[in-house]
Amino acid sequence: MPGFDDHPGQLYRAWHVMTNGPAPWAWNAGWWAGYPELQFYPPGAAYLTALVAWPMAGILSLETVYVLVLWLTYLLPGWTTYFVLARLTGSGWLALPGALVALTLTGTSVPSGVEGGVHIGMMGGRLAWALLPVLLAALLPWVDGGEPRVSRATPWLLAAIVLLHPAQLPAALAAIVVAVVWRAPRAARARDAAGALGMAAALTAFWTLPLLARLAETRALAWGTLSVAELARPLPLVLLALGVAGLVDRAPASDGERATFWWLPAAAAVTAFDRLALEPLGMRFLPSDRVADGAWMALVVTGGLGAARLLRRLTPARVPLPACGLAAALVFALLALPTGTLALRADMTPWPALRSIDRGLRLPDFWTALSRLPEGRVLFVRSGVPLVHGLDWWRPHTHATALTPRGSGREIVHGTFTHPSPIAALVYRGDTARGAITRLAEQLDGHSLFGEPLSAMNVTRFAARAERLGIVAVVGLEDDVTDLAWLPEQTAFRRRITLAPFVIFARESAAPTLPTRGDDGVWRLGLAGEVGTWVATRLTYYPLWRVESAGERLPKRRGEDGLLETRLTLPQQTVELRYRAGMPELLGVALTLAALVASATALWKPR
Repeated sequence: MPGFDDHPGQLYRAWHVMTNGPAPWAWNAGWWAGYPELQFYPPGAAYLTALVAWPMAGILSLETVYVLVLWLTYLLPGWTTYFVLARLTGSGWLALPGALVALTLTGTSVPSGVEGGVHIGMMGGRLAWALLPVLLAALLPWVDGGEPRVSRATPWLLAAIVLLHPAQLPAALAAIVVAVVWRAPRAARARDAAGALGMAAALTAFWTLPLLARLAETRALAWGTLSVAELARPLPLVLLALGVAGLVDRAPASDGERATFWWLPAAAAVTAFDRLALEPLGMRFLPSDRVADGAWMALVVTGGLGAARLLRRLTPARVPLPACGLAAALVFALLALPTGTLALRADMTPWPALRSIDRGLRLPDFWTALSRLPEGRVLFVRSGVPLVHGLDWWRPHTHATALTPRGSGREIVHGTFTHPSPIAALVYRGDTARGAITRLAEQLDGHSLFGEPLSAMNVTRFAARAERLGIVAVVGLEDDVTDLAWLPEQTAFRRRITLAPFVIFARESAAPTLPTRGDDGVWRLGLAGEVGTWVATRLTYYPLWRVESAGERLPKRRGEDGLLETRLTLPQQTVELRYRAGMPELLGVALTLAALVASATALWKPR
């Protein structure tokens, strides 16, 4: 089980599904004062891990299952690209060069490459990226005219792409548009494609409908910028030249081959539209640097197809295809060698295992120390822990502290990677405004908290926020002690516990009480104050919360800091917080169930 970068947090999400069920709006109390963890983060990878882990419970640990899914994530782009290129070229050997590129492509401009999708842990994006060639293969019979209607697999593939990572959807839609306009009758083909898209929307409605209805409850993660710098490298330029050559080549080719070459400009146009039109309007939930992933896959497929066509035309008939394919793969590898565009392994240094990080950071002892503190949440000063010395924010690090709720039973604020929660925006920027989160959490580590420099924190404002969040301890690293000198001197966090590399500043007095969940699923909390005043319940606001007291429904609102507030009707009263699915959630589930029934019924009917 790798412990590098995002992997511990992705493991936690799979554990969240195992613990709280698959409903995307299921409440995760462990992070950020609570949040519907998978409603605003693509749940597909966590679902896949949990789906494999459930029947293996008691046989394989969740960590072992995670590693199996990670191996699938790593290999799948190579497999699927090989599959579609072998179908287009009629030769597995000629498909090999493109498949090699898809498997090993890496770089900062390719988030789903080996570095981002495997090493860092953005598994959902890479899995969705790997399904794009499968979708293309499903469209080929329709493009060639061999099938009068779009494949029945198309809605399912689109649904899987959406659940794994919607940023790959624009490239998928570009492929469908090319297939629609390729031959007449285009109006009928457009209706057929619209039906497939409608079925895909229904299949994913249990997630997408609440997502769209509750969009105000999340913050877009848009820290990246679209860059074409890595395109100006030898291998991408060669792939681009091969793709363009395929576009203008007049040699005999099947409709499937010609349509595939047009997929590249269509995917590039979609990426440009997102960057130049949507992002300036503030629509940043599908950042163009992630949308560009699909264009990269189109580049790989078209470049691989162009290489295969070139080999067939230039090599004598007596040269065996295996030699051609292996030679082209070698040429691609040599072109990538100077710049590292391809890599079987993103980093040749050992990838730290979670077990070794546990030992090195003494995480079991750290979690035990946290579990012995009085009731309350733990506020982490940093999102993660560096694994090497240095000052660069991108140096090797781990977000293993994201597993604190699982390891200690203690709820945390911060201590995990960049997150779309409004409370996360409060920690990063100092406000919960609707704007996108444009800086990575790691860039702020050791420098700021709540949008203020660590060494120049407004102590009064910090104390008020800690009170409302129910913080019992603040955790920093030994490197942060100097900047946090004000914490034990001017706040209630005067008790200091050192467990290198961590330093825990704990309250001497009890923290404000947090809501506790009963066996009936209802959260209860005792509140006190003047009648008619608004008080914080110390949970993140979300529309699915309902506040009651003695059977009477109390008003609720979102506080300035993103917490759920209610208005007191008594000086002291116990409130009940009930969390139930609303109309968008129920309607989404109903649409998905209807789509599943329709799909099952269609299997028994002739086409």
